Amino acid sequence: MTKVLAIVLVFGLLVFIHELGHLLLAKRAGILCREFAIGMGPKVFSFVRGETRYTLRLLPIGGFVRMAGEDPEVIEIQRGQDVGLEFDQAGLVTRIVLTDILHHPHAAIVTVEETDLEHGLFVRGTEDGEPVRYAVHPQAKILYKNEETQIAPYDRQFGSKTVGQRAAAIFAGPVANFLLAFVLLTGLGLAYGIPANDPVMGQVLPGQAAQKAGLQQGDKVISIDGKATHTWKDIVQVVSASPNKKLNFVIERDGGQFALPVTPGTDGKVGKIGVYAPTSKSVVGAAKYGAVTTYEFSKLIYTMLGQLFTGQVPVQDLSGPVGIFKYTGDAVEKGMMILIQWTAALSVNLGIMNLLPLPALDGGRLVFIGIEAVRGRPIDPKKEGVVHFLGFAFLMVLILVVTWNDIQRFFS
Repeated sequence: MTKVLAIVLVFGLLVFIHELGHLLLAKRAGILCREFAIGMGPKVFSFVRGETRYTLRLLPIGGFVRMAGEDPEVIEIQRGQDVGLEFDQAGLVTRIVLTDILHHPHAAIVTVEETDLEHGLFVRGTEDGEPVRYAVHPQAKILYKNEETQIAPYDRQFGSKTVGQRAAAIFAGPVANFLLAFVLLTGLGLAYGIPANDPVMGQVLPGQAAQKAGLQQGDKVISIDGKATHTWKDIVQVVSASPNKKLNFVIERDGGQFALPVTPGTDGKVGKIGVYAPTSKSVVGAAKYGAVTTYEFSKLIYTMLGQLFTGQVPVQDLSGPVGIFKYTGDAVEKGMMILIQWTAALSVNLGIMNLLPLPALDGGRLVFIGIEAVRGRPIDPKKEGVVHFLGFAFLMVLILVVTWNDIQRFFS
């Protein structure tokens, strides 16, 4: 149960931070964000705060921020339709009631002739046989089947914003994942210390060759078999190349020097003595460790992507949700330090995957925004929608393929 909870928290955190990046930059640009969702499928829990509905959905895969103008408005007011209008003290329409109008006795019943809820913000029609025209508040809500939807004037829609604002709102999701990885790794460095390259013994594992030989944490290794050691890497090179071979360590401890014979055990064909690298703790060092490790994770993932596209890594080796869940469970069993490192790596991976220039991903949307910036006008939204739909279908097929790979790998 602990493992399942940890997996849910890890994936929830990654999706939450990604979508939060989109949400914050979209709101900063003045875009109306209708929904902030974690997960897909049916709603499990939701609440409204401000202009946005925050939703937890059943299927723990992905999430989204639904911005006004990205999809056609699902509620339309038809000519000849009776609606109920409620007003504020200034006489502006604050609510348009479309169903069960008689249950709203204070609403003025108007037979609609024309509405404009994007530019002109008005409702025109007849009330008790008399022509009327009412101005609509820019944050007015439409009540339909007991669910309220805020109207989206054009200046609150995604498409009304500049190329830069839209690109920033899309780009912010992946960037948030990189920032999360940096924060996690920096926190890891502060909590556990960061690896140092000094020729000093770190944590000594019980029952291993180092402890049996009498080595202690903090011992400085002056030389091994007469060869001076200046860095931790020097120690690792000698030990790993000497499985089951007695080595003469010259140690400095408490101001004095003495020799200790140490016989490395084996890990496969590599020698080991059961000692961690020394660590140091500092804010600057932890931040540097966070930045460098985030970069190294990114470099590794890009390298693997390149090998995938060149055929060096077969599709059969890819893992999908099932594989990632399993590896996350394995990381839980190895302890908090490994789990944090794995979460940071997953966060970097999520950021990079979303930046790939594929339809339906953030990278694909950025490509369309870039094309618009070059040609000076947007691509037909219907054509863009078809491309993203096909891209989404391709991604679903790919997920099914890699999920089948995982099932065969782990359960066959």
